[in-house]
Amino acid sequence: MFSALVRKPHTIRQDLLASLSVFLVALPLCIGIAVASGVPAEYGIVTGIVGGLVVGAMPGSHLQVSGPAAGLTVLVYQTVTSYGLRALGVIVLAAGVLQLLMGALQLGRWFRAISASVVQGMLAGIGLVLIAGQIYALVDRLPGESALANLAGLPQLLFQAAETQQALVAAGIGVGTIVLLAAWRFTPRPLRSIPAPLGAVALVTGASALLRLPVQRVQVESLFGSLQPLGLEDLTRLAEPALAGTVLAFALIASAESLFSAAAVDRMHDGPPTHYDRELIAQGVGNSVCGVLGALPMTAVIVRSSANVRAGARTRASRILHGLWLLVFVALAPAVLGLIPLAALAGLLVHAGGKLVGPRYWARAWKVDRGEALVLTVTAVMIVATNLLEGVLIGLALAVAKTAWSLSHLDVTVEDQDGASRVQLSGNATFLRLPRLLDALEGLPSDRPVELDLSGLRHLDHASRTALQAWATQRDNQGTDVRLVKHAGVGALDEI
Repeated sequence: MFSALVRKPHTIRQDLLASLSVFLVALPLCIGIAVASGVPAEYGIVTGIVGGLVVGAMPGSHLQVSGPAAGLTVLVYQTVTSYGLRALGVIVLAAGVLQLLMGALQLGRWFRAISASVVQGMLAGIGLVLIAGQIYALVDRLPGESALANLAGLPQLLFQAAETQQALVAAGIGVGTIVLLAAWRFTPRPLRSIPAPLGAVALVTGASALLRLPVQRVQVESLFGSLQPLGLEDLTRLAEPALAGTVLAFALIASAESLFSAAAVDRMHDGPPTHYDRELIAQGVGNSVCGVLGALPMTAVIVRSSANVRAGARTRASRILHGLWLLVFVALAPAVLGLIPLAALAGLLVHAGGKLVGPRYWARAWKVDRGEALVLTVTAVMIVATNLLEGVLIGLALAVAKTAWSLSHLDVTVEDQDGASRVQLSGNATFLRLPRLLDALEGLPSDRPVELDLSGLRHLDHASRTALQAWATQRDNQGTDVRLVKHAGVGALDEI
């Protein structure tokens, strides 16, 4: 496992420095994601440790880093709310086994076929739901049961928060965290060497502790004392039909996010590229371990991965060491975590949610292809209006329909030649274009012969073929001569 640590001195130094950078980025995110997911902070840290020590040592992607991800926060919260904390480990374990199966069947590469607009829409929807819920945590309040309920309750929340001193103080901490995160790149150079999430949370935590501000803080227990490892009796819940959809959602979304992250990380360095099937197996092993421990699910995370690459990591050792630092920190200094205000973590996640929404990507999609922008928007809106799984499925269905519509392009040209009507068809004649085709044919004069040129067609589906046969038969019954110009691909019209 630690063979990657035996390297040249320069490489070891680079990996060591990179691992510290990733650890400083991962620590506040692990805690914040766990709290936002409705589970103890320790769950997120354990997932980060597993992502480093277990997944970090496995082949697949060379430099990307795994751990709890903001992209699964909404789904975890819904799962814990609907089925209870004990069910979380069972679902994560089953999702991990499903990822192992998909990797063994070499399905990893196929995740690259998922529409980028659906993925971006999924992230945007998750970001909107995350922001809607974390606004409540910004003022030390509990969110509602759904994104729509949270959005509908915002006016009342703001009104009540304005009348409560604790809520105003918490809001100041949360907003201050967001401002620090946004402005961190403008700070003096020594400060910029500290990762923005750690620096912002550390500053507001120190200020709130010195001023003894009356706000809610992270509740910390022993690292493994709060976990609920699975027992044999827990596995019987896998027989519940209601859990099957949630398991599938965890597996597909975690896999897609990990493999899309891998593709992005590969563009950041010139080292070995990701082996997608091996990476899917590594993620499956990690989620299986997290499921057995009862911790949060994991994915590869672009924020930590990009920090790893930018810090100069050379081998997997940086990933392994970042998990080791998480373990050492919570073992030696757990009391430090108890000083962190929940509002600061809420601010951290509101900022992360804003990045997930990606307004620049939407604007670029609208400029290049408005159909893709529509897919993105509908996916995000449906995730907010329904839930994550249904929203993604609706987005995928819309993306398939949009692609089918784009591929079914059909040109219909009508000309008058020597007292006859000549109709030339080119492209793909499918049921999606059938109304336009029939309008053109039925608008032809009934007292003229018709030459129907099908030689330009690349595809003629059953619905269009049947409609053309019916139209030709009707014209023949009216005494109108119909002559066909065909090629071998449409020979099934010989009987007309």
